[in-house]
Amino acid sequence: MARMSTARMSRPDLVAALNRAMRDASGQGVLYSQAVAERLGINSTDLECLDSVVLRGPLTAGELADATGLTTGAITGVIDRLERAGFARRERDRHDRRKILVRALPAVERVIVPLFQPMERAVLSALSDYSDKELALLLDFFARARDAAAAAMTALRAQAKPAGKARDGSRRIRAANRSD
Repeated sequence: MARMSTARMSRPDLVAALNRAMRDASGQGVLYSQAVAERLGINSTDLECLDSVVLRGPLTAGELADATGLTTGAITGVIDRLERAGFARRERDRHDRRKILVRALPAVERVIVPLFQPMERAVLSALSDYSDKELALLLDFFARARDAAAAAMTALRAQAKPAGKARDGSRRIRAANRSD
């Protein structure tokens, strides 16, 4: 994406351009992650859950469900698949033997991290022209954006789902696309 001049943009135009840029960057990140997951033979949801474990340290299934917004039942399947793939394992908490934690295994560093290095280098290059003060501002923004995204996910999950089976969704979409 080419850089755009923002010198004469109004605030609403700047906010709209920033929203488009974030959506585009997020989409590229999702596609990159999907390509990595395909290369590893796992699905992208499992890879994102594994990243939550890597970023936060060992987690219980409930903590992983809270971090991702998935149900505990779905998380059980995620953990099973990550164990079969050799990227994570369940183990008892040393401090509370009643708790079972999910821990990332060394294969993450050896196999997965190298696949993300091209993306990391590209992002570091993109950040290289920013001052420390600008980087601090970006960090603050991304922390706020992450919290806003989590709140939006909670709100979306709280909305009542339309009645009927999943395939009925295609009827609703067709109806929404009809001209009046």
